[in-house]
Amino acid sequence: MSAIETRLAELGITLPTPAKPVANYVPSVQSGNILYVSGQVSRSAEVSFDGKLGDTMDVETGAKAARLSAINLIAQLKAAVGDLDRVARVVKLTGFVNSTLGFGDQPKVINGASDLMVEVFGDKGRHARSAVGVASLPFGVAVEVEGIFEIA
Repeated sequence: MSAIETRLAELGITLPTPAKPVANYVPSVQSGNILYVSGQVSRSAEVSFDGKLGDTMDVETGAKAARLSAINLIAQLKAAVGDLDRVARVVKLTGFVNSTLGFGDQPKVINGASDLMVEVFGDKGRHARSAVGVASLPFGVAVEVEGIFEIA
């Protein structure tokens, strides 16, 4: 078991089977040593975080949704590279938050994803980031997160 998989186990995280694309795109694309992973939503076989921040969902629940999106992102990352120890750096996350017009706490919501990357990858998990409010997301989910990773 890799060091990163050991860390996931210590955190009580079991990676799900990566979701298949629902439209005309691929889950990830590698160019040189950079891997771009398509956006992953806040759904799993066990739970779905659906709703709109500032209306039907609070910030704490939104952060849990972002964490689940990040777990799904790591599952896609593992499917692409095989060994998570090959991740040299989490370069950037972009988080999209389904939110009302006046909602301004998107950064607090996306901290759920950012915090997980640091918990899992340590200093290699510190990354650049954008947290964007949007009017809606696919399937009515609360959060979608995409990532850029450097692969060794």
